[in-house]
Amino acid sequence: MELNKAQKKIVLISSGQPSLNPRLVKEADSLTNAGYSVTVLYAYWNSWGTALDKILLPSKKWKAVRIGGDPQEKPIVYFLSRLIHRLSVLISKTTGIKYFTKFAIARSSFFLIREAPKYKADLYIGHNLGALPATLKAAKTHKKPCGFDAEDFHRYEVSDDINDNDVHLKIFIENSYIPQLNYLSSSSPGISAAYHQLYKNQSPVTLLNVFPADNQIPVPLLTSNPVVKLFWFSQTIGQGRGVNDCIKALQLLNNPGIELHLLGFITEGDRQQLTAIAGDSINLIFYGPIPPDDIAALAAKFDIGLALEDIVPLNRDICLTNKIFTYMQAGLAIIASNTTAQKELLEKYPGTGKVYENGNVQMLAATIRRYFDDREDLYKTKKASYELARKELNWEKESEKFLKVISDILPV
Repeated sequence: MELNKAQKKIVLISSGQPSLNPRLVKEADSLTNAGYSVTVLYAYWNSWGTALDKILLPSKKWKAVRIGGDPQEKPIVYFLSRLIHRLSVLISKTTGIKYFTKFAIARSSFFLIREAPKYKADLYIGHNLGALPATLKAAKTHKKPCGFDAEDFHRYEVSDDINDNDVHLKIFIENSYIPQLNYLSSSSPGISAAYHQLYKNQSPVTLLNVFPADNQIPVPLLTSNPVVKLFWFSQTIGQGRGVNDCIKALQLLNNPGIELHLLGFITEGDRQQLTAIAGDSINLIFYGPIPPDDIAALAAKFDIGLALEDIVPLNRDICLTNKIFTYMQAGLAIIASNTTAQKELLEKYPGTGKVYENGNVQMLAATIRRYFDDREDLYKTKKASYELARKELNWEKESEKFLKVISDILPV
């Protein structure tokens, strides 16, 4: 650790939880390893995320502080945060009064805005739009620089309808705060371009949703296993997100040698619905949430990673999720829907997988069948994906860009 960097303090602020935000964790780890003193302010999101936080946080060198209460340990503060948020949403929606918008953007926003300025630092970095007002508030209080990481194109992550209240709210927040940032980063070239088009004073740095090159994951091998295992994961499993299309594709194939493995939190109702849709002819296996650092190791047990993103709203079309890069890290062949971002990625790295037309169940089924029928091609694709994650698309490479941004803002 370099002493002069250790004197520099950086506060990362999120309206979510560390275990549910791998980008925040990677940034906090990189900053700490580079010698900065790092504090993460975050907010309760859900109970299973809290369980994962209890596994994650003790292993970290940076300090983590929960803001805005939670149902178990600080229920009164949590209740107040929900009340303030709901009233702010109602007032903003019905009266058009802009003052309450910064409290309406997230459940924890009021308390983040109140508490963040209490942490004196040399740089403040926001994660999630709900933390953006607090990030600017803390930076202005201490007359220090600030940045923001846009993992999504936030204004259009729920709807493309300009009259939608969520869109209207997020546009106001973005227009109010993004122009004041000292830097802006994003998770895909498309998101960077979209924000630069809106805010000419910002030239977003693209930091892909990649992961450290994990050499503990074995190199894919050509095997004689008659079963091909498909894998899909997200924070939650539910209707849509392409899972239903995959089930329909497997029904068309009617091949007991193909399994579909799904990882994420799922309600009992959704589990029963998906199981009923799949029927007895499809091998459907569910896994509950696990620590983010363990996902790639689990994924390595499968053959094909499914990136079944929709093309609407706009954010889905231009984002690159951590899903597709996790598959590469794990050494899986990729089957991706033809969103603009995913199509461009696989055109640049064609050996890592195949693209199908979003919503085209027949084409998806045919793509799965090709890999099932040609195990040599499946093996070569898995190996190419694995090698790409170790040589180029990994956090070791992306973190260099991130730390360059930080060192430019906080010169030694």
